[in-house]
Amino acid sequence: MSTIVPEGHSGDPNTPSSSGTCETPPIWPASSGPEAPTSGPAPYQQASQASQASWSPQELQAPQASSAPQAASPSDAVAGRPWRNRQGRVAGAAVILAAAVVGAGGGYIVANQGTTKDAATTSATLSLTQVEAKVDPGLVDVVSTLDYGEAEAAGTGIVLTSSGEILTNNHVVEGATKIEVTDIGNGKTYAGTVAGYDVSSDIAVIKLEDAPRLQTASLGNSSGVAVGQNVVAIGNAGGVGGTPTAAAGTVTGLGRSITASDESTGSSEQLANLVETNADVQPGDSGGPLVNMSGQVVAIDTAGSSTFQFQFAGSQNASSTDGYAIPINEAVSIAKQIEAQKSSSSVHIGPTAFLGVQVSSTAGYYSFGTATSGATIVGTLSGSPAAEAGISAGDTVTSVGGHAVSSSSALKDVLEELRPGQKVIVDWVDEYGNSYKATVDLATGPVG
Repeated sequence: MSTIVPEGHSGDPNTPSSSGTCETPPIWPASSGPEAPTSGPAPYQQASQASQASWSPQELQAPQASSAPQAASPSDAVAGRPWRNRQGRVAGAAVILAAAVVGAGGGYIVANQGTTKDAATTSATLSLTQVEAKVDPGLVDVVSTLDYGEAEAAGTGIVLTSSGEILTNNHVVEGATKIEVTDIGNGKTYAGTVAGYDVSSDIAVIKLEDAPRLQTASLGNSSGVAVGQNVVAIGNAGGVGGTPTAAAGTVTGLGRSITASDESTGSSEQLANLVETNADVQPGDSGGPLVNMSGQVVAIDTAGSSTFQFQFAGSQNASSTDGYAIPINEAVSIAKQIEAQKSSSSVHIGPTAFLGVQVSSTAGYYSFGTATSGATIVGTLSGSPAAEAGISAGDTVTSVGGHAVSSSSALKDVLEELRPGQKVIVDWVDEYGNSYKATVDLATGPVG
């Protein structure tokens, strides 16, 4: 099976693991951007259009404690909308021409974090219809234009603050050169920019432009989630927009780890410490909320077995409806770090530097010499810093800004540490072993 899957998590060897594949959208820009090559593998695009998020914890209403497991009656599904009536992929971005999605979380208060009080005594249990009515107004649909119009992606997001901070999966906005967000609460569409992201945890924060006082989501406490607890996955299933759809289920596992592989790029990432559910998470639900029966967000949908060929340790296969979600406490912690503009080895703040090269996954080499480590170039984006410097197909980049580049993935890591507009020296060799050096001004490109 293949679909888009979240990127960049680190697994825990002490928890069960699984593996799978996914598709990612095409990368080369279309006619609306710089001229793109007519053939070759997806280019190495790095960068994000971003603004720095700023929100006040006081803006968010402190949610109630997590509810105890309660069963929704069959009549709930009849009285409300279908629990799942749209096609798509589990916790990944729904493909339009390509795909992506958004999520939940916040830089605010998690309900009764650390308390041991029985949640059943402090939270009401709602019917499915009531849960949807409470949650929907705090959600958004996200549409990302990928790589200068080459494709589009659609998904789900959750409103963290009334001024327009949205928590989402990183894989929802990855590769975006334009982001539009439609608020379910008021029906209006806003332009958005990425304030920051954590690839390894698949979390990103979007800042909306000129948003009024939006209705925010109610956040629960993921430390209180238990196996067997009833939950509901709500989101933009199928990426079609409009009224969100809901899928009821139960929590079937905690602390799960999976491996997601991207067929188009050959990359793979481990997703760790996930909540597992049998709720039928669909494409377009990525970044959408997994809520308890009090309508509080306890996790963010990020992956589902319809997108993977899952296999746990011991050759135990995942069921056909397994979905996986990031605990809301973890997502909130990352969102707060992004809001505070505190970058780290995993959290990137603001736009990402862009060199404008298309790279191969194979090791660097040149025809009349010995193999050399580096990022092998198979094409450059017209008008990009790399093209202006004279880098071309067949060359191998060995250093950027004084940082050694040993592979294509290493080039990405180096660019994550740099900033658009920064002047850096790039070293490379051609296929004959000749060495070159040039100073370039790094540009801003698609979201990293």
